[in-house]
Amino acid sequence: MTIGSPLPHKKARIEIIPLIDIMFFLLASFMMVSVTMIRLQSIKMDLPTATQAKRDFKPLIINLQVDKQGEVWIEKEKKTYAEVSAYLSNRLALETNLPVYISGDKDATHGSVIAVLDLVRRVGIQKVSFAISFPETKKK
Repeated sequence: MTIGSPLPHKKARIEIIPLIDIMFFLLASFMMVSVTMIRLQSIKMDLPTATQAKRDFKPLIINLQVDKQGEVWIEKEKKTYAEVSAYLSNRLALETNLPVYISGDKDATHGSVIAVLDLVRRVGIQKVSFAISFPETKKK
């Protein structure tokens, strides 16, 4: 008569999941080591530096400033909305890919800046950005 074991008999298995983890670790290790072993092949050069830089051309960017009263300024000249529209239309006829920057005074209302944006879009200019500046921090 044979006496059986109270524990169920299981067959031995090879678990592959820990082996996959080890292989990924080895792969990552070899990749990092191979990257650090590459030598940078370059020539050392002493490049000349500019003594004084000047702009050769005036950029074709139009800067529109909106002050706290909602008035529009182009190149330090106050313009009405009709003058701005005519100016933008003339410049758009010369340059079809004309960029426009709109900047507002810190006390300018949101509505006045959006009104200028609508004016620029009505003319047909698609490249419109807002020029912003961050407030300066006070040094102690």
